[in-house]
Amino acid sequence: MEKFKTAVILAGGKSSRMEFDKQFIKINEKRLLEIMINKLRKEFDDIIIVTNKPKQYVGSSCKIVCDEIKQRGPLSGIHIGLKKSSSKYVYFLACDMPNINIDYIRYMKEKIRDLDVDACITRVGNRLEHFNAFYSRNIIKDIEKLLLENCRAIVYLTDKVNTFYIKEQDARKYSPNWDMFLNINTKEDLNSYINSLDG
Repeated sequence: MEKFKTAVILAGGKSSRMEFDKQFIKINEKRLLEIMINKLRKEFDDIIIVTNKPKQYVGSSCKIVCDEIKQRGPLSGIHIGLKKSSSKYVYFLACDMPNINIDYIRYMKEKIRDLDVDACITRVGNRLEHFNAFYSRNIIKDIEKLLLENCRAIVYLTDKVNTFYIKEQDARKYSPNWDMFLNINTKEDLNSYINSLDG
């Protein structure tokens, strides 16, 4: 099994603050998800989309999957993404994270290539960036146990398994303004992001 073949985009959130489903955001009449997929194809052979609306992806070039353990939040998405992946380590991000940083992805790969870790996550202060991160197929059973105990927070997982943490100062070399972790959560966020593209 290859080490770094698969990327997963989680597109099943509730989008409650956006007032419409974030997986269908469009930028200049093109779906943001398609823009992200095209960027990820520079680095990954297999792209998986985890969605609660699979019928909206008929004809997609990606593998489309749904949560196996329902109503448990993003941890369910990580679970099914790992199960359906074709590599030991799988890159995860959310569908509202448009600023894919290929150089940082390659940096993370190099940091863990020769290690036997379960996850690679960036730390910023006391906070963890659980996406724009790698997880290993080795932790599928750990996730299932947490989900069945109704433990939904990803931090329960990363505290439990062998996680490699990248320091903020090292990550900022690749994204000084931290925009590679930007989430588009509201219409204001979306407008701000579109304006930044025009700039």
